[in-house]
Amino acid sequence: MNFKHLFPTFRNRYRFVQDQMRRLSGRHQFERALNLGTGEGDYDRMLAGYAREVVGCDVNEEDLAHARQINADVLNLRYEANDALNLTYPDAHFDLVVSSEVIEHVGKPERMMAEIYRVLKPGGIAVMTFPSREFPITYDPVNRIGHWLHRPGKPEYLVHQGAYAFGHDYLIPTGPFKRWVTELGFEIHAFHPLSGYMVGLMEMYWTGWVQRLFKKNARNVDTDDRQKVTLRPDSSGEPALAALTDGILWIDRELFTGAHFSVGKGVVLFKPE
Repeated sequence: MNFKHLFPTFRNRYRFVQDQMRRLSGRHQFERALNLGTGEGDYDRMLAGYAREVVGCDVNEEDLAHARQINADVLNLRYEANDALNLTYPDAHFDLVVSSEVIEHVGKPERMMAEIYRVLKPGGIAVMTFPSREFPITYDPVNRIGHWLHRPGKPEYLVHQGAYAFGHDYLIPTGPFKRWVTELGFEIHAFHPLSGYMVGLMEMYWTGWVQRLFKKNARNVDTDDRQKVTLRPDSSGEPALAALTDGILWIDRELFTGAHFSVGKGVVLFKPE
């Protein structure tokens, strides 16, 4: 099973992408889809149910090898190395691009969005999630205070934990992101908060330390040679206990829908024809 589904923030991102695929598939037949930054292949089996062909790409060869292993029986899925800032695919090649928790790692987020726009066909759709710079204070009080005290030219975090764990040197602010995509020509069809104050409190700091101790490629880089105890999902299946996580997410949404602050954002972008 994929134990990541027991973590509310991961589960919320996954369910957002899954819900968008269900909604969009009624109106679009996706011939060719790209999972940009596929990581360990957590989303690919699900995505393969909505497109004739799915390509999963990443810069980390070890992650790709694991993704190939757990999804070896998915016949319309293939994996290859590729750089989000310099994709080797032709212009207007994909009907769908999915990218979950990638843009915060590439160093040049505007460049990545330009590459997504380039490889999408006119009429194509991009579905994304990313960590929000407007995160709840319950998730990371130290760095939230740091934002209030931040001075230009200094790092935007006080400690490399909390919202800035997982290899994050920066987070994605709402205003600049909307400006990047609209200047490229995208239309924003959905922009949803993912995980509010309750989920933030439940995952405050400890999830970053768990990933640092146990996850291979915890910093989400192209290579990670640090020796450690490593845990990887042994399949892409959802555990039955994920239903409990879904209950937590429902309560969190009911209490904090409409709040400005959220751990992450889920976005659907449309490239006009």
